Amino acid sequence: MFLFFLNTTFKFLGILVPLLVAVAYMTLLERKVMASMQCRKGPNVVGIFGLLQPLADGLKLFAKETVLPLSANLLIFILSPCITFLLALLS
Repeated sequence: MFLFFLNTTFKFLGILVPLLVAVAYMTLLERKVMASMQCRKGPNVVGIFGLLQPLADGLKLFAKETVLPLSANLLIFILSPCITFLLALLS
């Protein structure tokens, strides 16, 4: 049973990780193209020619702190984006 779970997990990660890397670098390509359209350099700070920029963006995303206002109703504050996303998918 454990080997089946391990095998399934590796298959899942074998599909998911390359897909996420491809999306990250397509985003980098899009940012580079938009920068060239606007006669800017684009993302070139991290690594050679900005090739490590998607990794830096991912690390920044995971390091962000979730801010929950003290005076807000937390249930509404958390559920409202989820409900809006769900309604956008249903329309």
